[in-house]
Amino acid sequence: MRINNNISAMNTYSRLTSAQGAQAKSLEKLSSGLR
Repeated sequence: MRINNNISAMNTYSRLTSAQGAQAKSLEKLSSGLR
């Protein structure tokens, strides 16, 4: 049970971090384009 929960938690965490990274990159592109 603990192992399965940890794996699912790590998967969701990695997805969140990757999504946040993509969001930051897109924001940087937009801000640099406006400037």
